[in-house]
Amino acid sequence: MKIVTWNVNSIRARLDNVTEWLREAQPDIVLLQEIKCEDKDFPHAVIEDLGYNIALMGQKTYNGVAILAKAPIEDVTRGLPPFSEDDHSRYIEAVVGTMRVASVYVPNGQAVGSEKYQYKMTFLERLREHLSSILLYEEACVIGGDYNIAPEDRDISQPELWQGEILCSSAERQHFQSLLHLGYYDALRLHHAGPGPFSWWDYRSGGWQRDNGLRIDHLLLSPLAVDRAEASGVDRAPRAKEKASDHAPVWCELKQ
Repeated sequence: MKIVTWNVNSIRARLDNVTEWLREAQPDIVLLQEIKCEDKDFPHAVIEDLGYNIALMGQKTYNGVAILAKAPIEDVTRGLPPFSEDDHSRYIEAVVGTMRVASVYVPNGQAVGSEKYQYKMTFLERLREHLSSILLYEEACVIGGDYNIAPEDRDISQPELWQGEILCSSAERQHFQSLLHLGYYDALRLHHAGPGPFSWWDYRSGGWQRDNGLRIDHLLLSPLAVDRAEASGVDRAPRAKEKASDHAPVWCELKQ
């Protein structure tokens, strides 16, 4: 079973790239972030014609998360339960077969110490609370998404330029480690020691062309999921396409 997380940075703007990749890669489950459209404007027919069921939590212009799956999608939860007052579309969770999956889009935070940074801290606290609770289900869980955190210096092509900056601050990294301390595993680090591979390259300053990237997109596996983990990686090919998202798909393969 191949599970992928991908911040597509507008599903309608990148639809040709997304559908081409779905045809070629044939993932079983895809966790999307930043679809940037309301549910009614999502390209349902195009995606369904490729053999995928769809669960959405859309939002006009910003944010938006989705789950695509070749198997039926059941028991859908929209929004982070401990953060019910949050009106941004940043979390969707469902059961696909015997697997519980979630797509999460953690706030960027804008700048360390800003009001948006404090919102990010609150979101991460609520995320930890919820991910702790779903471990009690004793299911195989995969929590994928754009976490907007580079957990370590080996996740940055030029770490000296990012010390203490947004995406790399000590508080953000501590929050990410707290998720691992619950018992989750970073799928990519099971198979790659680093540095890299990276998953995001800034559109500015030729980040992609210079391979000045960060690894901020992650698949976290529960203990029952990690027992089935066989491989993981980043598919760089979609990032090289014309009109590409600034993120690349991050994938893992689990035994059925």
